[in-house]
Amino acid sequence: MIPPPPPEHASPQQMRKALVRMRLELHRQELRYESLRLTQPLQQLRSWPQRLNLPHAPLWGLAGATLLGLLGGRSTASLRHWLRLAGPYVPLVVTALRLFATPRRRRAPEQDPPAP
Repeated sequence: MIPPPPPEHASPQQMRKALVRMRLELHRQELRYESLRLTQPLQQLRSWPQRLNLPHAPLWGLAGATLLGLLGGRSTASLRHWLRLAGPYVPLVVTALRLFATPRRRRAPEQDPPAP
């Protein structure tokens, strides 16, 4: 946003007000930019099922949460143990899911026969 230019013969008080408005606008834009940068990983995480093209992605998430609940139900030490064992395999599983996920194909529009 470009602020309007102050009048040619503006009083010092009007100049101070214009300066404060410009600083407030600058801070607002800085806060917006930083908040977008901070929430970018969250947005990427939210779009994860669409990028992988997994059918029934919420069910996979529910199955994973249930599995973690069953494995870690007794104590947090047990959960830590399982996470420590499974941690190195997460990138492998994600890569495999990306390779084997089939992209959804759009149906080609039917062509009309040419008019005689």
